[in-house]
Amino acid sequence: MRTKLETKNKTLRRKRRVTFKIRKNTTKPVIYVFRSNKYIYAQIVDSDGKTLLGVSSKNVDLKSVDLNDKELPGTGKIGVSFATGFILAQKAKQLNITEVVFNRGGYKYHGRVKALAEGARKGGLKF
Repeated sequence: MRTKLETKNKTLRRKRRVTFKIRKNTTKPVIYVFRSNKYIYAQIVDSDGKTLLGVSSKNVDLKSVDLNDKELPGTGKIGVSFATGFILAQKAKQLNITEVVFNRGGYKYHGRVKALAEGARKGGLKF
């Protein structure tokens, strides 16, 4: 069984690895993801470090999201994460942002983080 220290070290190693790869490509805006136990947050930051826009799953209403005949992958946290990514992409389109880099931080590309990325892709963003 893993201890808390081992889990934290693995998360930090993943975060460093992902961030190092992203620093090479500094011309495109970056999507940063933060996942808490209850919500998921995403924001787009340009190469200067200025936040262009941010979206939180706190304010997402699944009934008001028009996915253009695309189904949500469930109605729980994963469905809300997908809708959050889709809304992020729609708002980014309004700011003429089409290509971004996805920074998942220390989180595994699985579950809610993956659903957010897929929602952003369905919304029209290219990673």
